[in-house]
Amino acid sequence: MLLLSPYHTGSHKAWAEGYVNHSRHDFTLLTMAGRFWKWRMQGGALELAQQVENHCQKAGRPRALLVTDMVNLPALLALSRPWLDGVPALFYAHENQLTYPPPPGEKRDLTYGMINVLSMAAADAIAFNSRYHLDEFFDELPRLLKHFPDYNHLEIIPQLRAKSHVLPVGLELAWLDPYRVGASGRTPLPRPLADPPLRILWNQRWEYDKNPGEFFRALYALADEGLDFRLIVAGENFRQQPAEFAEARERLGERIIHFGFAKDRESYARLLWDADLVISTARHEFFGISILEAIYCGCYPLLPRRLSYPELLPVSHHRDHLYHSFDDLVARLRWAVAHPAAVRGADLSASAAAFDWRVIALRYDALIDRLIDH
Repeated sequence: MLLLSPYHTGSHKAWAEGYVNHSRHDFTLLTMAGRFWKWRMQGGALELAQQVENHCQKAGRPRALLVTDMVNLPALLALSRPWLDGVPALFYAHENQLTYPPPPGEKRDLTYGMINVLSMAAADAIAFNSRYHLDEFFDELPRLLKHFPDYNHLEIIPQLRAKSHVLPVGLELAWLDPYRVGASGRTPLPRPLADPPLRILWNQRWEYDKNPGEFFRALYALADEGLDFRLIVAGENFRQQPAEFAEARERLGERIIHFGFAKDRESYARLLWDADLVISTARHEFFGISILEAIYCGCYPLLPRRLSYPELLPVSHHRDHLYHSFDDLVARLRWAVAHPAAVRGADLSASAAAFDWRVIALRYDALIDRLIDH
């Protein structure tokens, strides 16, 4: 089996390596550095085809092919003849370029959305990381095809949908266990009070689509009411980051325990275990890895009732953990800050453990088996 990952960094890398490590199939990873995503989609097939040929000359033709949404699959198949002729291909959509929000001030380039569509058409099966992602993509696809002047081939829409599946991202969670409070004798961050203030966590990327402004506005509302809480701000940040973070550091400074990207995995894990409550205010999310990691580490989630978030929790938890509006979020936060013991006593870790690779890899393997046997 071959797994092709041309944007091999971050969540794409963790996904690819996680599945390869837990699949009962024997996969070989062919990768490219995780940068220049537009060039990966436009020209990455040239490099990948060379890697495919080198592999096949030594090991023979693969039984199946798994590629990410950064692969231009028609170009790859054309450039990899005869090695991939007749090899079933599964296209995995981490994101898609039809609905992924462009940065502020930028216009969407439909070229990359069409690369996704053509790759899906060339694949034997398509997998999305959430039902929300699948539905949003197919809601937008008719508008994309109708944008073009003729030969729109709208008939491919039901054809693509018929071969589409939902395969959640698997998670490596066991690595977090040694850093749990009390594990191996380790101690938590200092909590001098018998019932210390609630520790609120941000552990998502510092980018506009995660909507940090709304997160901090909710905290400012609590602060203006004189409510006591502490703040842990982690997550990946970049040279250019939303201005809301600098403002928050100034306005909430005395409440901040940690601010910035954790220096290593151990530090990040300890921050997760030491937090009490995790919030998302995202405008865009196809899955939610960082939120699930926090939930696994005991954080009480407050998530918007939109995007992929309802899929992360059993329906029985939706009423308590999914908010409807900004005012609803603030009201729930107000309650949480006033009842820290109740927040700390809630345990939703099993909800996150359901996405462990040891469970999820079986679903991937089953779909690939069906492709091979077809």
